[in-house]
Amino acid sequence: MDFSKKDWLEKVSHVAQVGGIETSVLDNGRGRGTRIAWINTGTGLRFKVVIDRAMDIADAYFNQFNLSWISRLGVARPQPLSDKGADWLSTFGGGLLVTCGLTHVGGPEVDAFGSRGLHDQISNIPAEIIYIKQPDLLSGDLEMSISGKILQGHPLGHYIELTRTIRCYLGDPTIYIEDVVQNVGNMDVPHMLLYHFNFGWPLVDAGTELLWNGKWQPRESGESNKIFKAGLDFKTCQEPREDHRGAGEEAVFIAPESDQSGNSSCGLFNEKLDFAVALTFKKEQLPWLTNWQHWGPGEYVTGLEPGTNPPLGQKVMRERKELIFLKPKEKKVYQLSLGILDTIEGIQVFKDKM
Repeated sequence: MDFSKKDWLEKVSHVAQVGGIETSVLDNGRGRGTRIAWINTGTGLRFKVVIDRAMDIADAYFNQFNLSWISRLGVARPQPLSDKGADWLSTFGGGLLVTCGLTHVGGPEVDAFGSRGLHDQISNIPAEIIYIKQPDLLSGDLEMSISGKILQGHPLGHYIELTRTIRCYLGDPTIYIEDVVQNVGNMDVPHMLLYHFNFGWPLVDAGTELLWNGKWQPRESGESNKIFKAGLDFKTCQEPREDHRGAGEEAVFIAPESDQSGNSSCGLFNEKLDFAVALTFKKEQLPWLTNWQHWGPGEYVTGLEPGTNPPLGQKVMRERKELIFLKPKEKKVYQLSLGILDTIEGIQVFKDKM
């Protein structure tokens, strides 16, 4: 629908007929009591923001097609103290976006500076909503947005705050995310951040193309590296693999290329469904990209994950002298967008960049 024209205004009584934001609370299962917001762009792109899970994104659809991978757990209530060992997995519902950090990204670890659980706490912390903005049809303001604050930390330690704004426009099949991470405590704090985008069937299927470009290094080595080898086609999604039952998985760390505007891009193209998903981010803000591949039977997913660092943890980044620290009151801004491409021209232009 072309929302730039006004001929439809005389036929619409409420914005919900064409799009907008609707908030509610889940009332059953693991997610009972969890606040959510459904956002409908009016273009076939609609998605569920989990307000009580750092405003991450769970379900996402384009027309009748699902985009995200959702684990068997689905949306679960936040458990902020699930920060020991691999506890994080016990509430990992998948979904289009799971935020990892804000002080550690990677596996469980212990060193002289403390112990840290898998991927830290932020995705298990509820947001305090600042505002919700609906489109204003009469004035022609097509923007809808939701913004909230998520505070991670504790007394006598660090406090680090994420202010997240998710913005869309009627008629534009794109999700715009702007995050501001600020040290609101009184001591220097380590900072690591990973945007764990998880894509699932039917977008992800055997033959779906993975689109990214840049120098790469496999996470696994030796016999454990079965996928990311020179000469193998690891940019085409596979059929489910028997060796990926249970904990079978592999990942590759990528230094993505950027364009003249400093933007890096990655995505997926499913020729059978005739559309692509394009994820764009600022190279200066997020210089690393991880491609996670887990082709387990009944647990079939690939991830494209921009980050401040490879997800190797504080310990390794400290040893490499690459660990970021935020001083009191210091902040960093991160901007990403995820959009749908459903024209031959748009898809080809995007693929040519890869």
